[in-house]
Amino acid sequence: MRGRSLFTVLFAYLAVSTQPLLAASLEQLVMPGPVIEGHAEFETECGKCHASFARGAQDGLCLDCHDAVAADVTNKNGFHGKQLSAHPQLCQNCHAEHQGRAADVVTLNVELFDHAVTDFPLDGGHISQPCISCHEADVLPRDASSRCIDCHEDDQPHRGRLGDDCAGCHSTAGWTNVEFDHSSTDFALTGAHRDTTCMQCHVGQTWENLASKCVSCHAVDDQHRGTRGKDCGNCHVTSSWKVESFDHFAKTGFRLRGAHASIACEACHLQDMARPKPPDSCIGCHSFDDVHGGRHGRDCVKCHSVDDWKTTRFDHLAETGFELKGAHVDLTCAVCHVGALEDPLEKTCDTCHAEDDAHDGTQPHCERCHDERSWHDVRFNHDFTSFPLIGQHRTAACEDCHSGTVFNDVPEACLDCHTGDDYHHGKFGAACADCHNPNGWNRWVFDHDTQTGFPLTGAHRKLECDACHTPDSVEPGELQTLCIACHRKDDAHEGRFGGDCGRCHTTESFDTAVTLP
Repeated sequence: MRGRSLFTVLFAYLAVSTQPLLAASLEQLVMPGPVIEGHAEFETECGKCHASFARGAQDGLCLDCHDAVAADVTNKNGFHGKQLSAHPQLCQNCHAEHQGRAADVVTLNVELFDHAVTDFPLDGGHISQPCISCHEADVLPRDASSRCIDCHEDDQPHRGRLGDDCAGCHSTAGWTNVEFDHSSTDFALTGAHRDTTCMQCHVGQTWENLASKCVSCHAVDDQHRGTRGKDCGNCHVTSSWKVESFDHFAKTGFRLRGAHASIACEACHLQDMARPKPPDSCIGCHSFDDVHGGRHGRDCVKCHSVDDWKTTRFDHLAETGFELKGAHVDLTCAVCHVGALEDPLEKTCDTCHAEDDAHDGTQPHCERCHDERSWHDVRFNHDFTSFPLIGQHRTAACEDCHSGTVFNDVPEACLDCHTGDDYHHGKFGAACADCHNPNGWNRWVFDHDTQTGFPLTGAHRKLECDACHTPDSVEPGELQTLCIACHRKDDAHEGRFGGDCGRCHTTESFDTAVTLP
């Protein structure tokens, strides 16, 4: 008891006489572990990082030392500024201390770090680069430069002659993706110039005082060899050398239309573009194209247009009374007009198509079945003959019945075509239509009650035809109608009561007997 009291008194004395020293010693006694090497000099000064009984004040103390991070948080820049703006939290939540001198309090996971929350989001070619490409080992990540030239000085081909603002022309997708707005210069890029590379004009990295005249770059492309001067823009545009802006009608009085609009100048201007002046009549240039050999004069435009020789505007119906339709439309004039075009021609089919007549003259009116589209497009209506096509006859091909091209000699009776289909082998005669119809042999309708003298009643209705009409039986009209003719084997009376079983039995069943009066 005396020892415990003495310790209590001593502790109280120390608390009163050496309060600051005791407080520091106690804080070190309860410290959970050593701080990191960077904070070692402040390990005995807990107040540098901790405020007594004010846990929330600790962030302010952190930012007092880490002023660069504090500036980011205030301005909402950089990783800490953007991260804390979106997800407010205490510094110690990510950077836990007192874990030893070599502890990693940064806890930066390089593999999972999202660069989008920094001031330098990764895009284009930067995405696939390893971190060490930009972040040196002895430089803080936040201190890495964001200027293109600091990383790509060795990559830029301009050797500093265009300044340090690489992004003014290039993008992160690649050095070849140039986005420079050339219209900001005195030479806007139009037409095919848009697709040329910079070096095609800026040879040797020359960027200033370049000539802007067409002939400065395109002297080797001048097919006129200087005879038309140096101002190529009078006739040509930047889209293509073949696209011309020369107003041929205004300058020459000869309007270029149709096929003339797409031919090269040299097709008509065989020598110098100005002299000699080409003729302006059709025959002047196209005498070799005249398939008529001059028989129709020199005024080609009466029939032809400037689109092409095959496109004619001759109104055949109005001029000749014969309208060109179907396959006739695509024929050349010479197919029918073997001689001169003025020679009159007969307008009947036989005039031109006698050799195409498959009927050998037996069908004189071709237009009754055929039209101008094709010989194979037959429009003959069989319903207007003595044999209208119904049922399966309508889907049959013409040659199924008409083996030749003479159509008037085909018989019309069923058995003339269907002898091989006659299941009855002629026993029922030639009047197939009494039972069958053109929709199909199996779609037959025979009324035994009205078409014979033997109505089917009782069990007889369920029988198949060949139950009575066997292949060995006599003709249908000669079959016996007495019961005993078919049921002799079923006669339990062995003929003692005669052949008229109907006196006692019905057609429903032999087991049912009729009570005699």
